[in-house]
Amino acid sequence: MTKYLNNRITVNPEQCGGRPCIRGMRIRVKDLLDMLAGGASPEEILRDYPDLEAGDIQACIAYAARYVDHPVVTAG
Repeated sequence: MTKYLNNRITVNPEQCGGRPCIRGMRIRVKDLLDMLAGGASPEEILRDYPDLEAGDIQACIAYAARYVDHPVVTAG
């Protein structure tokens, strides 16, 4: 298992198809980001998922920011 961002984001090839998850749980980073993008507040998410911590949400955002920071090449 690979761990990122202070061990909050984990990748295990035998869990959730190897997609990044939160602290080894079956809550994928993408799921949490989708909830935020859909308008859910961090408070709502924490209320609905009591095993999550505020730091997990921040770690997901930081993880996403890290992986979208790449150049985009377009035909010109």
